[in-house]
Amino acid sequence: MKPRRLLIYVLCLIVSAMFADAAAAERRVALVIGISAYTNAPTLPNTGNDAKAIAALFKSIGFDVVISRNDLGVVDFKRTVRDFLITAEDADVAVVYYAGHGIEIGGMNYLIPMDARLSHDYDVEDEAIALDRIIWALQPVRRLRLILLDACRDNPFAAKLRSASRSPTRGGLAKLDEISADTLVAFAAKAGSISYDGDGGNSPYATALLRHLAEPGVDVRIALGRVRDEVITMTGGRQEPFIYGSLGGATISLVPQLGAANVAPVSPPLARPPVPAPAPPKPVVVNPPPPSAPPAVKAELPKPPLPAQPTPDTDPCVRDEARLARLRANPAPDEITNFQREVACKRLRPQVQRLFESIVGNTALPSGGNAAPQPAPKQQAQNESVRSEDTCTRDMARLLSVRAEPTLEAITKFERELGCERLRSQLLRLRESVAP
Repeated sequence: MKPRRLLIYVLCLIVSAMFADAAAAERRVALVIGISAYTNAPTLPNTGNDAKAIAALFKSIGFDVVISRNDLGVVDFKRTVRDFLITAEDADVAVVYYAGHGIEIGGMNYLIPMDARLSHDYDVEDEAIALDRIIWALQPVRRLRLILLDACRDNPFAAKLRSASRSPTRGGLAKLDEISADTLVAFAAKAGSISYDGDGGNSPYATALLRHLAEPGVDVRIALGRVRDEVITMTGGRQEPFIYGSLGGATISLVPQLGAANVAPVSPPLARPPVPAPAPPKPVVVNPPPPSAPPAVKAELPKPPLPAQPTPDTDPCVRDEARLARLRANPAPDEITNFQREVACKRLRPQVQRLFESIVGNTALPSGGNAAPQPAPKQQAQNESVRSEDTCTRDMARLLSVRAEPTLEAITKFERELGCERLRSQLLRLRESVAP
């Protein structure tokens, strides 16, 4: 290979590696909210289970921050959206999942907190969360803004709002006309129709999301299309999910393809075969000698057998990658612990360790769920408990971020600003692991 062609080949490899490293360094964040125990409306049976399962899915596929909250009142709901705005400012991918009641008034969509009363239509601005507020909170995200709404259920406040409003509400949510670029808003049911809780532990929409959203290498639009097809089948055609928004031409998946680089490898330039030199002319023999015995044929040595190509049954990395993908989709601490002992592919061991830490390290996170309304003498204690849980949730998310790239400066700053005292011992152990 000529030196010039070799230099071009090396430069192509370097550029490919740079693009692969940039894709691997993407920062992904998620906000998951489930409202079940409504104060002034019937309880929804599956929304809490749906939110917990979706949050576990995002943690298992390595999202940097996953904020999971259940049964939020209007004040906590708005505060959570505001905090997530700060979290998503420097993110490449941000996902919001909401399970609960959602209503449409005058063409505007609203998500309903746990303590909403909605006695009149003008109460909605104070007691509900506009979907536009969620979309606006994701504007700083650079590559993908995905909002998943399992919120198209029957409107329990329709009777009161219809009697007080000139524009009565309809079932389900209203269609979206204007959405910014690189944003997808996915409804569990198309505009003007309702979604169902289902008969199992999760709603049909959440069940389909858990099965298809984290398929390795599958573009998010294809994944949501498979979700649509499965929900239609599960509900006998009564519920059809719908997607609003648009993305560019690049493939965007929440989980990269196993064993495949994000950028296609560059093939080395083919070298031209050498031109053989012309054979010298054969001498002319006037009197050829008499024919002699035929020359002995040279025996060919047997060729060594070609090395066997690795298969999923013989290559430990292929086998371990498939097992790691299954555990990411359905994580179980006991199975991950066994996998840590049995993993044979050395380059996968750090990923298995991070998956284990993401499951075990987050079991201490508060669920964010609020109990049923307490009597007035206990209200102050309840508020203090909620504030404490908010502090511990934020500090745990920050601790996970510092663990990913620990430095003494970041740890020292975190120690000064730490508000959740039960995390101080973990922060101390992290300092001891970094300090020389």
